[in-house]
Amino acid sequence: MARILVVDDERFIRNTIKDILEHEKYIVDIAEDATQAFEKAKTKHYDLILTDIVMPGISGIVLLEKLKEDGFESPIMIMSAHGNIEIAVECIKKGAFDFLEKPLDLNRLLVSTRNALDKNKLVKETKTLKKKIQRNYEMIGESPCVKKLRHLIELISQTDTRVLITGDNGTGKEVVARQIYQNSPRADKPFIEVNCAAIPSELIESELFGHEKGAFTSAVKQRIGKFEQADGGTIFLDEIGDMSLSAQAKVLRCLQENVISPVGSDKLIKINVRVIAATNKNLEQEIENGNFREDLFHRLNVVPIHIDPLSKRIEDIPLLVEYFTQIICEAQGRSIKTFSKEAIEKLQQLRWRGNIRELRNIVERLIILCDNTITAQDVEEYA
Repeated sequence: MARILVVDDERFIRNTIKDILEHEKYIVDIAEDATQAFEKAKTKHYDLILTDIVMPGISGIVLLEKLKEDGFESPIMIMSAHGNIEIAVECIKKGAFDFLEKPLDLNRLLVSTRNALDKNKLVKETKTLKKKIQRNYEMIGESPCVKKLRHLIELISQTDTRVLITGDNGTGKEVVARQIYQNSPRADKPFIEVNCAAIPSELIESELFGHEKGAFTSAVKQRIGKFEQADGGTIFLDEIGDMSLSAQAKVLRCLQENVISPVGSDKLIKINVRVIAATNKNLEQEIENGNFREDLFHRLNVVPIHIDPLSKRIEDIPLLVEYFTQIICEAQGRSIKTFSKEAIEKLQQLRWRGNIRELRNIVERLIILCDNTITAQDVEEYA
């Protein structure tokens, strides 16, 4: 249930607002001045603060500024009987969610309160979702190759340089791409992933660059392409070795000129996108075979990153097993299971053709099928 703090030096007003909001099933605290409100906000969590501007001592605008400086993230609404457009604009610029004129309109008060709380809930859910996504793409391990990867990511994250990630299936190419993105200045902008192998060759250009209505038979409406969606952020072209030659030509032009042209259109759209590409293919061999453009390869391969297979980093398996066990058990609502020392040793002896992805699948299988302590015998039976 949402908790709201009402701040006003007039007892009748703050108590009236309190009664109205409590009738709507909100939990409401009151404060008679900004100093008292600031102290309450430091000791309790509030989903919304509703404050007057003109009060003895510190004004509501100063309270707004102090709360924002102190890291208060929930919405703050300002109310005043002495308001005008200039004051309202100033409050909004300083971070207020809304400005309400006194005497308060009951419907306006309740609608603004609901809107502020809905926004606060959405912001919290977004942050929780981002944390879950980031957790799913953590880089686990302390082997020399993982330490080298971390160092390389640290060096290139703050730049806009293009990166080409290579490695076998399941080695964690997307993890590396997301680590670069999350540590970059573009982390608050979009991360758009395109699996080039999963899109039919006749649709890849439309997927990447968009199309105009009527550009082809099934183009019943305009479509915004992935490059335009990623504007200001990062686009991850996974399995780029499977991209058609015609699409490669358009990507090359995009990288050269920082513009795109939707299918069926003559207009050019300026974009600002960082490109990270990945493939499990040997692109130099693909160039020799006539399947990949050499000029595009050199455009993408500014910083090459190769990820070693799991067989070359078996010392990371205990940490990976612990990590996967934690997130799988939490996701399934199970108590955390443990792997015996012998079970871990048995896992380290296996041939990991599917690399880290295969290891995760086996850990999940063992968690589902085995008792609280997973043994070497369990690994032999189910791995």
